[in-house]
Amino acid sequence: MKTVLITGTSSGYGRETALHFHERGWNVVATMRTPRPGLLPESDRLHVVRLDVTRPETVAAAVEAAGLLDVLVNNAGIPSIGVFEATPMDRVREVFETNTFGVMATTQAVLPQFRERGSGVVVNVTSSVVLGHMPLTAVYKASKAAVEGFTASLALELAPFGVLAKTVEPGACLTTNFGESALDGGSLEEAVPEPYLPWAEKVMAGFMNQDVFTTERDVAETVWRAAHDTTGQLRFPAGPDAVQLAQAK
Repeated sequence: MKTVLITGTSSGYGRETALHFHERGWNVVATMRTPRPGLLPESDRLHVVRLDVTRPETVAAAVEAAGLLDVLVNNAGIPSIGVFEATPMDRVREVFETNTFGVMATTQAVLPQFRERGSGVVVNVTSSVVLGHMPLTAVYKASKAAVEGFTASLALELAPFGVLAKTVEPGACLTTNFGESALDGGSLEEAVPEPYLPWAEKVMAGFMNQDVFTTERDVAETVWRAAHDTTGQLRFPAGPDAVQLAQAK
């Protein structure tokens, strides 16, 4: 029976991905920064483990507790919406610490066992912001684009050992709390300086009124497909809007 470790499973893509793998008979190590009961079903094949990707000691402890892994899904991340001029550098560093350096930390923690065993897959969940021109996401896009570049190079390093690395690029998922979290619980008016506000309001209105968008299930199914792919494909757009962006690119 195969085992997957998934980061950021308390909600959204991570939770749906944990359920998807579990439903298909896998052992699932579902990690959360703050584990809470009732978020996932009780099962002897589903283990909730504390892991904060910005804290090296929790990364090491979670990987040790997980034991032998077949797949690592780096899903944990934090969103960010705003204009760069008004984004404090502390916030920039916070976004990169989770979205970029956290991915690197968890990946580095599992690579020795993958390399020694000659198998394993790393799936890094990025975003469709890397596929098109997405306003109000300069910092977020930069953090995800860094993971895309990291994964592309990593895949070459791991190929001689039979280990794979992939990215999954979700589109806009309007059923998650991306917007609220990205604004840190505040309003667009609080996050965006007045000179930018009329433009930013139009951008956000267009984002929230899309006819084509991604669901959590789209992402879970794409992560599953990436984890099982043997064709050499590196990037996997997830959701119809992301697929359209990838095709246009």
